Amino acid sequence: MAPTVSAGIRMPDPKDDIYSALAVEFPPEARTLPAILDRRAAEMGDRVLVRCGEAVWSYAQTRTIAAAWAARLAEAGIGPGDRVAIHCSNRPEFLEIFLGCAWLGAIAAPFNTAFKGPQLAHVLDNADPKLLVAEECFLDAYAVLSRDEVMPPRCWTVIAKGVCEGDQPIFPAEVPAGLPDVKPSDTVAILYTSGTTGPSKGVCCPQAQLFWWGLYSARALGVREGDVLMTMLPVFHTNALNTFYQALLMKGEYVLEPRFTASGFWDIARARKANVTYLLGAMAAILMAQPEKASDRDHSLRVALGGGVPGPMHAPFLERFGVPMVDGYGSTETNFIFYSATPSAHPGTMGFLEHGAHAIVADRWDNPVPDGEPGELLLRPTEPHSFASGYYKMADKTVETWANYWFHTGDRVVRDPDGNYRFIDRTKDAIRRRGENVSSWEVEQAILSHPEVEACAAYPVPSELGEDEVAVAVKPKAGTSVDPLALIRHVEPLLAYFAVPRYLRFVADMPLTENGKIRKVVFREDGITADMWDLETTGYKVKR
Repeated sequence: MAPTVSAGIRMPDPKDDIYSALAVEFPPEARTLPAILDRRAAEMGDRVLVRCGEAVWSYAQTRTIAAAWAARLAEAGIGPGDRVAIHCSNRPEFLEIFLGCAWLGAIAAPFNTAFKGPQLAHVLDNADPKLLVAEECFLDAYAVLSRDEVMPPRCWTVIAKGVCEGDQPIFPAEVPAGLPDVKPSDTVAILYTSGTTGPSKGVCCPQAQLFWWGLYSARALGVREGDVLMTMLPVFHTNALNTFYQALLMKGEYVLEPRFTASGFWDIARARKANVTYLLGAMAAILMAQPEKASDRDHSLRVALGGGVPGPMHAPFLERFGVPMVDGYGSTETNFIFYSATPSAHPGTMGFLEHGAHAIVADRWDNPVPDGEPGELLLRPTEPHSFASGYYKMADKTVETWANYWFHTGDRVVRDPDGNYRFIDRTKDAIRRRGENVSSWEVEQAILSHPEVEACAAYPVPSELGEDEVAVAVKPKAGTSVDPLALIRHVEPLLAYFAVPRYLRFVADMPLTENGKIRKVVFREDGITADMWDLETTGYKVKR
């Protein structure tokens, strides 16, 4: 039965009481990392909070680590509001520096570990950090940059065991008494976007935003006290960061693995006794492509985040592994305020708008459109500081994106009459063909319904007639060979004639972000390539 909706917001569910209680337990002034960690350390003491590599930290030890590294940063000349760039993989040292910054009131600026060249120079220039903390394996990326122009005055290096400055090891300092004066509105992190359509933007995330990320995500996933939350996502993005807050708020355990591994995923989940995990984009399909084993259901996972996982993948994943995936929607600038029941009655969609935001689906002038009609999703928070405060040193982009006091997501969506929201595509991914708008998402769903297709990406390429042609990059399942014309015939009954792809490009692998999302920008920039199959050359006519 579909949830009752009112003005697009799902009505309260009794199960939400435990999460609502967190907002009471931590009043507005206490929605900061120091206040939350101090309270939980007093309550939980020696209970394990963090497992990362060989590091195992109790709640009390994590508080000590945060305060001690804050003191060390202060001794190094870092003060509240100063930026500390972190170029580090999923390691305990990342958490030490991040927690130290959050405790001190300094601003952590994690860099995507894949950044190089001009992109790396841009984020360094934008963040303007007083200190760079970089893992040794990434230092080569800085060697080609001009030190005078972009390098910060100090650099600490993360080595095999610990942190050093030059030849001198860096240790945490003595823990000071009391709590620092950190406010919920203070920026705790600048998280950089992927920059696929321009320079990466630094999203200014307040202390309270990560509190709400933890609360809303725990609510969506049904996290319980004592749960073990395992993530293999990169910690420089909001998902793995807010998983720490979920565990902290819900008195659980945070397990940060080095990276996503398809072959070792279930063995690690079993060893960690994980209850909750996080799968984005193609990760579920990659796990499904692994050889079946008798032990596929031999684990303690109760639920997985399934953001961006195609709808047709949900049921087979549940059947094989016994793990339902939660549909949802959020962004670095906003929060996790859309999700569905588990398992979803509308798999592969965004879900229902929950308490935490107002939303409208709008036309190009920000006017609401009727249910069933696509438009851009605009959001506004209901809780102070639960959304980002803007883009760092990009006032023009901030004003543009937050125009009319709405955050403009850049996502085209549809709100169904029952209140369920469906993602159509990014506005930049929209395809305009013969005067008709084509949803790249709908094309992809049709292609994915073919039994021999593992992954795909629909994107526009230039047309000789103006506007666009529809192209699709297709990754066949292992051991199969997809006949292109048979694939066109398969999708023809599922799509409007103008949405049927003209070009197919078969690839062995998809270019992925660290979060497992397909980087369509790679295909868009390639344009029409010599290895494309062209429907026009076959003489086959798509039925109208």
